[in-house]
Amino acid sequence: MTPGQHLLPDSDLALHERLASALVSAIDSGDFKPGARLPTHRNLAERFGVSIGTVTRAVDALSDRGLVRGEIGRGTFVLERGVSSDANDIVDLTINAPPPLLGYEALAEAAEIATRRALQLANGGYVDHGGTDAQRSVVAGWLSGTRQTATADDIILTNGAQQGIHLAFAALKDRSATIATEGATFPGAIAAAGNLGLTMLPVITDAEGMVPDALDAVLAANHCKIIYTTPVCQNPLGFETGPERRRAIAAVAARHDAFIVEDDIYGLYAAKGPLTYKDIAPDSAIFVTSLSKSLTPLMRLGVMVPPRPMRAGVAKRMRAESWGLPPFVAELAAALIETGAATRTAALLRDEAQARQNMAQQIFKIASLPMPKGAPHIWLPMSPLAAERLARRASEARVRITPPGATQVGSSSVGGVRLCIMAPPTRSGLERGLTILARLLDSEEDVIV
Repeated sequence: MTPGQHLLPDSDLALHERLASALVSAIDSGDFKPGARLPTHRNLAERFGVSIGTVTRAVDALSDRGLVRGEIGRGTFVLERGVSSDANDIVDLTINAPPPLLGYEALAEAAEIATRRALQLANGGYVDHGGTDAQRSVVAGWLSGTRQTATADDIILTNGAQQGIHLAFAALKDRSATIATEGATFPGAIAAAGNLGLTMLPVITDAEGMVPDALDAVLAANHCKIIYTTPVCQNPLGFETGPERRRAIAAVAARHDAFIVEDDIYGLYAAKGPLTYKDIAPDSAIFVTSLSKSLTPLMRLGVMVPPRPMRAGVAKRMRAESWGLPPFVAELAAALIETGAATRTAALLRDEAQARQNMAQQIFKIASLPMPKGAPHIWLPMSPLAAERLARRASEARVRITPPGATQVGSSSVGGVRLCIMAPPTRSGLERGLTILARLLDSEEDVIV
């Protein structure tokens, strides 16, 4: 295809849909034959005078239609007509991972920058266990521009948010043998608590999170001094805790001299404002997040903001556990932030989450969702028995969903299933999986109640 041969069609469609139509025309005309590799995203952006993000969305649309298939490290290839890249695959809705919206060109550009910098690190890369000053400065700038004001001296870079959670619990272990949290919570937090010999205690929730009076009762009855919560896109229940409820929970924590471990990994989807527990109680809250959900899980970089007096102890423990974050990962993260890839990808993920959530809402005929502007997972409430039955039947139908017991805290009876709607690489794969689940829910053979 020569420059200018396929102009974008003039229509009311979004720019990426017009580009997708132009690429379909090129495929139909034989410019790109089955098996051929499409030009790079950057090349297509230059040819059509659009952004790389627009090209990414257009190519994803073609992938959803079964016209092309992306291969990591190789490029995007045209498929034979009628061949779907995922038509017979298992649909896995158990992993809360974002679709691959970070393009090859953006990752390659950042990798080149990171490689140059990594080769210049002192001592062959054996540097500060919580990240170098330069690395932390870049990440702190990103964090301050998104969710939590922080300086390089405030943060510790970790091997993903999972390590950050484990380090936070370990730092507070001597204060309390128990952790108060929602009746259903992140399985990784449950695993971290169990590894440290800590017991999680369920707290009753409503549409905005833990009920303050219920939290007060749990803390008082158990002399509990640790609270763990994911206040944005709570995992798995999906709600967002607003400013008023946050202040009420922080007030309860203060009365009991309890620390709050705030897991803000889904902070990019926040719709109720930027207020965090760290803003409310800076000396008694530990803020944890990661780039895994807002950029790519290929680069497991977590960010931890403990109270200043805890920082040295956390860094010492991190050295014992892992000798710190791999320096190249930190350099790659810094480069992705500096080149703007982190900001662009987060915007694409929010749009994608909104579209996929709308799809799920239509398929399941859900009147309303707790985060209507987009979330990476949704919660379908039902009895525990019905949830177990649905998980079994879904597996038989080649759709994987999180086992209901995986998120349960103690003997709490929070019933339902979590569906990770961002996990399938394509919308067509998600639609197929959700349609199968909807059919099972409507089945007269095994009524879900």
